[in-house]
Amino acid sequence: MSATILLDPSDNVVTATRNLAPGDEGATGPIPRGHKLAREAITQGSPVRKYAQIIGYAASDIAAGDHVHVHNLEFRNVDTTYEFGTNLRPVAPATEQDTFMGFRRPNGKAGTRNYIAVLTSVNCSATAAHRIADYFTPERLAAYPNVDGVVAFAHGTGCGMGGNGEGFEALQRVLWGYARNPNVGGAVLVGLGCEMMQIDWLIESYGLTPGPLFQTMNIQDVAGLRRTVEAGIAKVEAMLPVVNAFERTPCPASDLMVALQCGGSDAMSGITANPALGYACDLLVAQGGTGVLAETPEIYGAEHLLTQRAATPAVGEKLIGLIKWWENYTERAGGSMDNNPSPGNKKGGLTTILEKSLGAAAKGGTTPLTGVFKYAEPVTARGFTFMDSPGYDPASVTGQIASGCNVVVFTTGRGSAFGAKPSPSIKVATNTEMYTRMVEDMDINAGTILTDGKSVEEVGREIYQKILAVASGEVTKSEAQGLGDYEFVPWQIGAVM
Repeated sequence: MSATILLDPSDNVVTATRNLAPGDEGATGPIPRGHKLAREAITQGSPVRKYAQIIGYAASDIAAGDHVHVHNLEFRNVDTTYEFGTNLRPVAPATEQDTFMGFRRPNGKAGTRNYIAVLTSVNCSATAAHRIADYFTPERLAAYPNVDGVVAFAHGTGCGMGGNGEGFEALQRVLWGYARNPNVGGAVLVGLGCEMMQIDWLIESYGLTPGPLFQTMNIQDVAGLRRTVEAGIAKVEAMLPVVNAFERTPCPASDLMVALQCGGSDAMSGITANPALGYACDLLVAQGGTGVLAETPEIYGAEHLLTQRAATPAVGEKLIGLIKWWENYTERAGGSMDNNPSPGNKKGGLTTILEKSLGAAAKGGTTPLTGVFKYAEPVTARGFTFMDSPGYDPASVTGQIASGCNVVVFTTGRGSAFGAKPSPSIKVATNTEMYTRMVEDMDINAGTILTDGKSVEEVGREIYQKILAVASGEVTKSEAQGLGDYEFVPWQIGAVM
């Protein structure tokens, strides 16, 4: 393994693959693994390039061999001329149809898991939901082998909010999306009764019809917490034999909708795991399946590469509209789009949001961008798509699952421990050191691209095959450790009143 990586001949920095001492590779001082080393002298104010793109500007004169990081690299807002559809590379349909063993639902969709969800309309019903779900221990579910579990999806909002507008509508989409996710065989929605997020309004807005697999109740109407918990348990008990009747049957890979996610990123994310996931996304798209990229702040500075892949100008314009909304949103809050890289990201070698975004966008592969959707909006397009969300992983994945994703693939360089019921999360490590340290949490080691000489395509196929296996019921590392009960975090937009 080389001590440094040059990603493009036009770049004026390289990335260290191990800790460099002064003199190593011409370094003028110590360079931590994953951090950048100047290939040549860069004068103050000049652009710094990585991935053949600008990731920032020199805040002071930088000598060849210097460490390039937060102390001498500054962020500037993106000012880009956008092109639409100038880099369209449609993938040829696969000659053989891959399949997985999934749960076919009455609406035609296919689940990779078979849960009963206990959802809350408001924080005030969270305790009731958890007590209902907690009643169904593995011992009580033993008679229902096709049911993966009963899970409470409680959140901290639902009241103290406007009865219309972006925040209200986003929460409605999340609740409706979880109730209708193909990994949910049945759902119980529990409210308090006086909250802003009225269950009746949700049913009216989305045409939900209460029945054997969708039940609702309010604590105030049932007459208290204890009776509500008892009623909820009875409703789930009635659902169990119906949900258990769903059995795994062969389903085409085109029924898969995969959330493309990253968290705890490092400088290797954009070199190993994210491009490999992008290749897996291309393989899925060739099968007629769907990949859903998200985290709008984490494509900032790379969105021009996505608009070049927009299948139509309207798709590209919709993406740019999201970028402008986020610029305005952060400005109103007194923030900056460059606030996104966390201390852990920076310790791992990432310096600006531009650098982070260029690596994050690689998760989307190379195929045309076929659709752009609101947070938690049902993804109706096939192929590679984008859903608006914050860069905060739990909130982002919550939106992707509400949009219909039945599998999550989550790349990480720092070692994020993450799961998100009802959709299984496949964890992909960006570097071998962290994979070895956290092997109980990581499903795939993309660090072998650097340490073992594997190609991005080889690891991408490994990820794709893992998606099919997990979709068929193989347990992920996060599922084995019981993760996923507390990562339901709807994005709160707007004022809390």
